[in-house]
Amino acid sequence: MKTNSILTIILLLAFHLNAQTINQEIIEEGEAPYLLGQIDKSGLESDNYSSWFNTNFEDYKPNQKLVNDIASDLKNYNITVFMGTWCGDSKKEVPRLYKVLEACNFPMDQLTVIAVSSSSSLYKQSPQHEEAGLNIHRVPTIIFYKNGKEVNRIVEHPVTSFEKDIKQIISSNNYKPNYQIVSEIDAVLNKKGIKGLEKKSEKILKQFDGKVTSMYELNTYGRVLYSKGKIEEAIAVFKFNTKLFPKEPGTYMSLANTLGVNGKKDEAIKVLEKALEIHPENEDLKENLEVIKSH
Repeated sequence: MKTNSILTIILLLAFHLNAQTINQEIIEEGEAPYLLGQIDKSGLESDNYSSWFNTNFEDYKPNQKLVNDIASDLKNYNITVFMGTWCGDSKKEVPRLYKVLEACNFPMDQLTVIAVSSSSSLYKQSPQHEEAGLNIHRVPTIIFYKNGKEVNRIVEHPVTSFEKDIKQIISSNNYKPNYQIVSEIDAVLNKKGIKGLEKKSEKILKQFDGKVTSMYELNTYGRVLYSKGKIEEAIAVFKFNTKLFPKEPGTYMSLANTLGVNGKKDEAIKVLEKALEIHPENEDLKENLEVIKSH
């Protein structure tokens, strides 16, 4: 009896510790609470998140015809969602995704939801680093797996709607998510490294000429690389961004500041001096240059 009692206590303790890993809430003085790590719908329906989750869930009306088209085949997939409870796009899109999945009677044990951080030291990462190697640069990112392999993903928001995007993914799979340039550069860096990116730079610039909406597509990706300790890769991305958006002063400041804080002061100064040749009246560039020179 004593052995059985001890075993029961151990099992209960293990269950309790495991349960604590779900819907972990971080509360810091002066900051809005946020969820971190693996979460589920009950966490999103809890007090600090229910106002936006329930509103966006109830307001969304899935296209029933498209739901009928995708419901059966969708059950052959596993889905992993990376989101931030601090992120406006996540607040809008994740409740809509849940609405579509429930309309499809999708098995919720095939859905994994990971809440990531917005802090500079853990930017768009989770404590267990489920995002490692997955190029999570925008949230929400919704990854579709079949037989253990990634098939496709929806990045930040659907191209058209969840129903239409999912149908395209699970039928023809000719779907192209948002931020294609990030996918291209990430693949080059993973396969060929920084030198590979330098060699393919002109080709990628031509490929995406006029197709990238703003400097922030790559700027955010560079920040994610930097937060993961991939300093040289981040610098390479920021350099590329100055070529892609030469008329945007912010690209030069992102590059210069990253160079400056990593002991490359002379190179940072040259970047800003070059930028001022293009934008001689820009006060932000002037101020940025003075700050770097003074340190």
